[in-house]
Amino acid sequence: MLRFAVLLTLAAPPALAMLSPFYDSAEKITTILQDGAVADALRQAPIGAISNTGSFPDGADEWTVRTQECDLVLKLIAKPPGMPGKTTYSVEITTPCP
Repeated sequence: MLRFAVLLTLAAPPALAMLSPFYDSAEKITTILQDGAVADALRQAPIGAISNTGSFPDGADEWTVRTQECDLVLKLIAKPPGMPGKTTYSVEITTPCP
């Protein structure tokens, strides 16, 4: 019985490595907040809201960062891990502030 449990554990690491939707969205928001290009595009203005506003035709998430002066639209590009682990993201600015 113990051998069977060990085999099941070894056979399922990718499923065990997935983050819950809460932690995955936290990873996305953290990626946005830590990106220097986002801070520069917003001219270091205080953020009023960060929202997931849809998705692009290629399936990438669309996020909007709102300040008093601007709505910055971003594309979050998923970077799946090469082995078991969490998905990370990179940011591409699609609609810059005027």
